[in-house]
Amino acid sequence: MIIFVSSRKTMNKLNAVIFDLDGTLLDNNDFHLKSWKQYLKQIGMEISDEDYKANISGRTNKDATEHVFNKKMTNDEAEQYYLEKEKIYRELYATVIKPVNGLINLLTELQQNGIKMAIATSGILVNIDFMFDHVPIRHFFEQVINSTHIQNGKPDPEIFITTARKLQVYPENCVVFEDSIAGVEAANAAGMKVVALTTTHTLEELHDADLVIDDYTQISYGKLLSMLKKN
Repeated sequence: MIIFVSSRKTMNKLNAVIFDLDGTLLDNNDFHLKSWKQYLKQIGMEISDEDYKANISGRTNKDATEHVFNKKMTNDEAEQYYLEKEKIYRELYATVIKPVNGLINLLTELQQNGIKMAIATSGILVNIDFMFDHVPIRHFFEQVINSTHIQNGKPDPEIFITTARKLQVYPENCVVFEDSIAGVEAANAAGMKVVALTTTHTLEELHDADLVIDDYTQISYGKLLSMLKKN
């Protein structure tokens, strides 16, 4: 049972903005794909771009690993595979890591307007810390929710419902930024408005989002308020 202890519920009010990480704060999914391919090549396997987009992007590492190896695993079993893959990812991305264009300006604007912010990512803590070590944005976020905080990965809405509860806001007063189809589905299922970035999927593939943008120069606090007022 989810209990919110925020102030009185108000429709069409923006109380919080929740960001996915991979492909949303960072335009890094090409590097995740490259690292999967490099890792799998080392063990005599391969994965296609299409398979990655359809079945891995936006999923937890455990879910992704189970898909790649086509078998159910415990968390400890899956870790033996994906931690090596994630090490390759960090090595590939470290010299070029940067936030999606316009992100810092939007985070600053939201903070100045008193909007709560959180990260809700299917990723693992070591990758979250890797981002914060290279992109100094940790201070913007009141909560950072990752795969260890949930039982069910996206497209299940659990991660967004959990984040709203931690922020003490109602789901309908939240906007989510996502890049994956699974993430858009999860945000919709949580009853939240969702803005999708075209870092991973096309405009047509992201048709279930309330708004689709290329980067954060195309969005503002005012546009988010307007989007919430549309029912």
